[in-house]
Amino acid sequence: MTKHIFVTGGVVSSLGKGLTAASIGMLLESRGLRVSMQKLDPYINVDPGTMSPFQHGEVYVTDDGAETDLDLGHYERFTHAYLTKDSNFTTGKIYQAVIKKERRGDYLGRTVQVIPHITDAIKGAIEAGVVSPDERAVDVAITEIGGTVGDIESLPFLEAIRQFALDRPRGDVMFVHITLLPYLRASGEVKTKPTQQSVGKLREIGIQPDVLICRTEQPMTEGMTRKISLFCNVRKEAVIEERDVESTIYQVPVMLRDAHLDEIILEHLGLPSGGRTDLSSWEAMIEEVCTAKREAEIAIVGKYIELHDAYKSIYESLAHAGIANHAKVRLRKVSAESIIDDGIGVLDGVDGLLVPGGFGERGLEGKIRAIQWARENGVPFFGICLGLQTAVIE
Repeated sequence: MTKHIFVTGGVVSSLGKGLTAASIGMLLESRGLRVSMQKLDPYINVDPGTMSPFQHGEVYVTDDGAETDLDLGHYERFTHAYLTKDSNFTTGKIYQAVIKKERRGDYLGRTVQVIPHITDAIKGAIEAGVVSPDERAVDVAITEIGGTVGDIESLPFLEAIRQFALDRPRGDVMFVHITLLPYLRASGEVKTKPTQQSVGKLREIGIQPDVLICRTEQPMTEGMTRKISLFCNVRKEAVIEERDVESTIYQVPVMLRDAHLDEIILEHLGLPSGGRTDLSSWEAMIEEVCTAKREAEIAIVGKYIELHDAYKSIYESLAHAGIANHAKVRLRKVSAESIIDDGIGVLDGVDGLLVPGGFGERGLEGKIRAIQWARENGVPFFGICLGLQTAVIE
């Protein structure tokens, strides 16, 4: 039977749940296990396809054409998980399915409620997300719950995973909670109270975290770890420090392996260890990132530059290209509109120009001028979607 890991987050959003979930998947794969990855999002939009890039970032498109959350991009970059339309469900998608069933009369006139009908649909979505391309059994299904514990939007999903764990034998389900340890510079202290309160919220719902992953700027002391363990009712060895990485996000799996997270997971789920986690090729790649001597600066002229996640996959692809060519890639993010306001000089000195996709007329003239500058000055150019269309116009 497939084991399940649920990844939740508390205190604040943007803690890196997607990266951590992907890193867990990678560690388990390195142990010889087959994993599936899934993201459940609490927003009411049916999918992110029509959401503003400024609010949500870019869209990840699966092989079967579904427009999904950008965290699936992390899953793809870190693991070999098979991603489909069932790898991402939103509140809107769940409610849409339940309302369709109600309109068809599937509920035989019964009152349709959040519990049990919505929570049952969420549990069905979790089961649907356990997929592999060759229909071989998945050993571990990792499901990330979007949002923050305490948000009203997340409650049906948290209730659903509580029920999901109750329906299965003890040891088949694991809860990993990611939290923040804020550092107060004025007092020079790392505070644990927000973490205690976040875990308290989870326990009120009926979920006891098995692992706490603590995002922190400063190293955790032994006393701090003991305190969190005591007040959050989590084993001391399962309170794991996740420091901000220095060079690249690809250091996260190595950091979690060094904290023995993979061993804790295997022990809890009763899975064979398969030997020590071998990340030698991954560590060689990180070494390449950190020691590369050559440098290239690439200008990205786009409409949504203000939000890093709007062009996340492009930035990561450029980083990958740098690794393959033993070079560091520096990014110069340029708003297409700033070229009109500030002049073409904002591109001086770059080694290449990339113009990504976009929607609407805003910024179009700036993109065209940037492409003209690249052509006239012999600067390598790469146009994607609207970027290539504007090159044709130029």
